Amino acid sequence: MTEPFVSAHNSFYIIKDWHEAVPGLVAGFSTKVGGKSTGDFNSLNTGFHVNDRPEEVRANRQTIGELLGFPAETWIGACQTHGNRIEGVTKLDSGKGALHYNTSFSDTDGLYTNEKGILLTLCYADCVPLYFLSRKHERVGTAHAGWKGTVLGIGFHMVEQWKKDGITPEEIEAVIGPSICKKCYKVDNRVIDAARRWVNDSPLPFSPVIGDPGQFHLSLQHLNELILIKAGIPKQSIRSTKRCTSCSTEFFSHRRDQGKTGRMVGFIGWKERVSS
Repeated sequence: MTEPFVSAHNSFYIIKDWHEAVPGLVAGFSTKVGGKSTGDFNSLNTGFHVNDRPEEVRANRQTIGELLGFPAETWIGACQTHGNRIEGVTKLDSGKGALHYNTSFSDTDGLYTNEKGILLTLCYADCVPLYFLSRKHERVGTAHAGWKGTVLGIGFHMVEQWKKDGITPEEIEAVIGPSICKKCYKVDNRVIDAARRWVNDSPLPFSPVIGDPGQFHLSLQHLNELILIKAGIPKQSIRSTKRCTSCSTEFFSHRRDQGKTGRMVGFIGWKERVSS
């Protein structure tokens, strides 16, 4: 399967197929390159909550906004808590969590909208970004799926919410974004036991760590794919990246950097006007 994320600038990747096929759609994932932050947050940190200087985070967000043609004032962000709460948003929410963390949606790890002119944004440093699109219904969404959000089924709940609004799973496309790979991600029995409810007879997305009893390598990407399939999205409508945030030094990684690191931003939105 073709890699969905293609570099559009040293500061961000885009979902190429969506960018080319859907006029005005902007969807992608930032790198850590090209910003103003220093030290552990060098250089394009977009997370307010990691004790970076707020003015530098704002400057980094404004830089990305200018590059995307989506000013930071149109962004919508959340205070992410590794849960499965999802919020539907509109242009009235424009700017919430964009340049000041205390204006973010609280306790929220998923966002969706049918409105143009706003950019849905969530922050990452190894957790899985999920992207959702219904071309027919002109709806986009995104979700933050760390292991807790994954086993709580945040991707499943996004699909269920869209079903309530009259969108069938067959009308939804999903992309699984840059995140920690199976080789880099080691977890214990507690995580594996929580993941088993989603697996059934599917190939296991985890394997024992040789010589380290009770430890497993887990593919959060594969597990989220299984969850999205269980939610009803056709397998052929789901694409997953091979880009690992821990393997690649162009990304921040909570695991690799032992918690002292910045955050990338995953983003999706429709521009109001499309240049002819």
